[in-house]
Amino acid sequence: MSTYRQSYAALTQSSPRTEVATVLQSIADAAMMCSDRGDLIQMILDDITLLTKSSSSNKSRLTPKDVALALGAVKALGKHPAGSQVVATRQNLSSLLEIFKAFKDDADASNEALKCVCNALLLIEPARKLFILKDVGGSEFMFDLLEKTTSPERVFLCSRLIFLATVSIASASDYIKGLVENKPSGHHSNVIEIMGTKLENLTSSILGSEKMAREAMSELLKALFNLLLHYPKLADDSPSTSDGKKVMGDSWSERLDGILPPLLRLFNMLPPTFPAPLASPMIHVIHALITIPVTPSLRSKWFPPLSNPASPRSSSKPISPVSSPPAPDSPTASGSRSESPNSKESKQGAFDRAFSRLSVARKGSYRSSSVQPNQDTLLRAHDLLDVTLSHYLPGDIDPDDSSVRERCQHESDSTLDDLVCPLVLLITKLCQADEGARRRMRDWILPDDLDRTNPLEGRADLLGRSLRLLACIHHSRLKDATGEMLYAICDSDPSTLASYVGYGNVAGFLFNKGIMSAPPPAGHGPPSTTSDGVPINPITGVAQKQADDDGPEMTEEEKEREAEKLFVLFDRLEKSGALPPNQNPIRKAISDGKGPAY
Repeated sequence: MSTYRQSYAALTQSSPRTEVATVLQSIADAAMMCSDRGDLIQMILDDITLLTKSSSSNKSRLTPKDVALALGAVKALGKHPAGSQVVATRQNLSSLLEIFKAFKDDADASNEALKCVCNALLLIEPARKLFILKDVGGSEFMFDLLEKTTSPERVFLCSRLIFLATVSIASASDYIKGLVENKPSGHHSNVIEIMGTKLENLTSSILGSEKMAREAMSELLKALFNLLLHYPKLADDSPSTSDGKKVMGDSWSERLDGILPPLLRLFNMLPPTFPAPLASPMIHVIHALITIPVTPSLRSKWFPPLSNPASPRSSSKPISPVSSPPAPDSPTASGSRSESPNSKESKQGAFDRAFSRLSVARKGSYRSSSVQPNQDTLLRAHDLLDVTLSHYLPGDIDPDDSSVRERCQHESDSTLDDLVCPLVLLITKLCQADEGARRRMRDWILPDDLDRTNPLEGRADLLGRSLRLLACIHHSRLKDATGEMLYAICDSDPSTLASYVGYGNVAGFLFNKGIMSAPPPAGHGPPSTTSDGVPINPITGVAQKQADDDGPEMTEEEKEREAEKLFVLFDRLEKSGALPPNQNPIRKAISDGKGPAY
């Protein structure tokens, strides 16, 4: 018997409370060193359970004032799988729910009981299915608690339980269907309606800087994601894919339609985070949104009427009042976006101006049964992507630069793929579903007056960063997702895409899509000349310099610059996989001794 177990076993009803507290605290502090943690957990839980009985002959070592500290010791012991294995029995899970109910007015004690259950469900997978069994009572308990609680910490804990219980569709299919389809006796709402209400309430808590509000919303959104991911597959009778699985977004149920308006309001109204623009809970909002398709019944929610849809730029006005004017290079500006990305004006405070577009007003009511008419989800997504890539890929930095990966790991312990891909997928989905969305994104990223005097991939803006991502090596998922986004923006037409940005910039992407050679020029839409009539190079997307028969020949320095451009272009094509190394004319010239060595 360990020293800690001996010390606890020596306690009696008459032991001084300070001695009890000292023993319990010592157990919590040394929890990972206890060799008989299982026996110790059971002794403590048995003593707490005695306090929930009405009999006056209970001989518990503890008093109600000791319960929070005692459960804290159980929680600490349960952080080791051997400890949680004891907590995760049918009897102990049920006992912890009874302890919560008995001490529900003691926030510290009752919340510690839920934390013990959360640890058990996290570490012991079979406990997740056991917890929702009727004789344990976890299913009814979670529904009731989620509906009634207003405390962000309890919303967090309850949401964590629902998340863990619904991780596996195989073990929780009946529970997931019951949550969505049924209203338990005595309740007036189903779980989707309750979650929508909680999201609205937590938004107010976040704007009011209430403790645990962000964490509670993040956990609630993770639980919601499980339901949005799994339930449509359970309710859909359509055939699966060749591997027997149904892909996210291929199935949907109108029972879930009601969650879209609160999610869209949340996406449009959450205040920005600093320094990383994409952080919890916004990341989890985006994860939830990409599971929801643009169905006929939801189209008006995704694309509500804008204030002046006749004007292509009228829908670009910020949806929330901000004091600062729109940035000159932003889609909210009414002027031209053709200025050079390397100009002093475009560099000065660009990130700050873009970030300000994401700010929201904290005044006024935002709760409504439907999406607000001036709520512009596409613009919000564009601005969020713009400011996020500006943050992680400042200036004209190469996405493969090690500083990019280091910044992601330092700020969020995630990769650029994990952080940005969901947002790019959301934009792609909206553009694929709506012609107006495609037209507006083209107007913002590829305007008619785009400055084409310098390489497009060298621009310090969203277009330049997107094109550089197409040639990167370290961010493979974001590379593919960005290509699909640009492809969708250009009507999913390879000719249109190549005409807008130059075939050289998208050759690798098109090659991976099975398009082996440069597509023929598009018959309409994409520009072949700049706004002042200068022809556009179909390979680079840059305005071609007009030959001057009367002018001097190129200087040696100009020839070197042109050769360097060709070198960079063919090197990019080779890196992207569009050009095999043995077909690279630059590499061939070097091997023949006709060019500079690498």
